[in-house]
Amino acid sequence: MLFRLVKELAEKEGVTEKLKAEGGMKWVQAMNNIRNRAAKVVYSDLIYN
Repeated sequence: MLFRLVKELAEKEGVTEKLKAEGGMKWVQAMNNIRNRAAKVVYSDLIYN
């Protein structure tokens, strides 16, 4: 569930391999942000529902 959500958010926000090649740190920041948001969604769904 987490991996699927991360993949969907990355595609939706345009965080691609091209961005990774051009601006590595920008890509890392974006992916960390996406991963944290996805984890929050998954954890809240598992814990509170």
